[in-house]
Amino acid sequence: MWYQLYESQRSMMEPFVSLAQTASKVLNNPQSPISQMPFAQRMSAGYALMHRLGKDYEKPEFGIRTVDVEGVEVAVHERVEIDKPFCQLRRFKRYSDDTATLGKLKAQPAVLIVAPLSGHYATLLRDTAKTMLKDHKVFITDWKNARTVPLSNGQFHLDDYVNYVQEFIRHVQKVDGNCHVMSVCQPTVPVLAAVSLMASRGETTPLSMTMMGGPIDARKSPTAVNNLAMSKSHEWFENNVIFRVPNNFPGAGRRVYPGFLQHSGFVAMNPSSHAKSHYDFFEDLLKGDDASTEAHRKFYDEYNAVLDMDADYYLETIKVVFQEFSLLQGTWEVKGVNGKMELVKPQDIKTTALFSVEGELDDISGSGQTEAVHAICSGVPSRLQKHFEAKGAGHYGIFSGKRWRELVYPEVKSFILAHQPKVAPAPAPAPVIAAPVAVRVPAPVAPSAAEAPITTWVTGPKTAPVVAKKVAKTATKTTIKAVVKTVAKKPAAKK
Repeated sequence: MWYQLYESQRSMMEPFVSLAQTASKVLNNPQSPISQMPFAQRMSAGYALMHRLGKDYEKPEFGIRTVDVEGVEVAVHERVEIDKPFCQLRRFKRYSDDTATLGKLKAQPAVLIVAPLSGHYATLLRDTAKTMLKDHKVFITDWKNARTVPLSNGQFHLDDYVNYVQEFIRHVQKVDGNCHVMSVCQPTVPVLAAVSLMASRGETTPLSMTMMGGPIDARKSPTAVNNLAMSKSHEWFENNVIFRVPNNFPGAGRRVYPGFLQHSGFVAMNPSSHAKSHYDFFEDLLKGDDASTEAHRKFYDEYNAVLDMDADYYLETIKVVFQEFSLLQGTWEVKGVNGKMELVKPQDIKTTALFSVEGELDDISGSGQTEAVHAICSGVPSRLQKHFEAKGAGHYGIFSGKRWRELVYPEVKSFILAHQPKVAPAPAPAPVIAAPVAVRVPAPVAPSAAEAPITTWVTGPKTAPVVAKKVAKTATKTTIKAVVKTVAKKPAAKK
């Protein structure tokens, strides 16, 4: 019922939101006489703020068209590698017509970025992907909005998430030969499960795993998010936050955890901060500060775009990760695509290097929650393990923004490169040595009435004229000597 009420309210507000946008533009247009009225600029700013607060935010695009690779601008083509009912595996394919740059691109490591399925779209990791593209081949999971997935495609469970990740890892390994995995926030748990199951079966596991700000052990330094998940029962979540998709969407009738509820939870964590941000936007409009207003729009276009999650996946995540701690207890069993139940055993991982990253000021995944992965992956040698804490970084700062680019990324890049197989340089081509010039000159013959021409066999275009000239000169001298000897032997003529 709440979902239907929300959609009804949004539909009713839509005409007023559009009107607010139009009024803002009219009042701010210097060609309009209304813009010369007193307080016109203030009214325009107010209408612009009203429009942004009431509008519906669609899924943004990644919009990565080019990337700088060591000073060379490289074209980027975004394409879908695998299309699953609830997720697409996207690849950012890089192209260059510079031979040296192309060689560098081919030699760089392939990284699968597993984006969170926790309310926001994968485009929240746009900065992550763009930065990684400078030195890596990048694949990313792009989760679909559950309200757009028809019921005929079935439900989506946490087990399906784990199976998706395994399939994507195998695909990247097949394409590139090797694979590194990076998980951001929520997917650290299912990614660890996926790699653990592959290791238990004896499959080739990724060369490295980078775990960033995830709830591996939510009992450590619990945050408001953790406390809510741990303090309410499974039945409470099912009865209070799960609703069916209204009829005006392709996934009508599907049970979901709506995105608008998740967004409300995000805002409720820091309401004063968001209120100040919107007031600053209003003030910047009055001052004509275009740079600040554009930065505000870009951030909230992403932050306010949310998706619905399938109810089964959401409830199972709450239960496994935040209530029963099944991964830590060693009791988590995952149903494979063949229907077989398999126990998740992180200790079976032996050869995959492990890197954990935390933000000092993370208010979603508290201190120590991600670092806990090292304790349960006891089979990984200590030389293959590393932990890093980004000073002054919050949750979003470890994968987006200045701290990500300047503090975290250099560490991630270095770790992945350290565990990437060294490619032997191609052997230098052997020097080309010209074949020796072969010359064959026939023995001189006595002249006859029909003297045969002098024949010369020469190989080598540069030496041919010189050799031919010498042969001709020698042959001429020989012929003259022969004529003189013949004349001398004849008897003198009688007078």
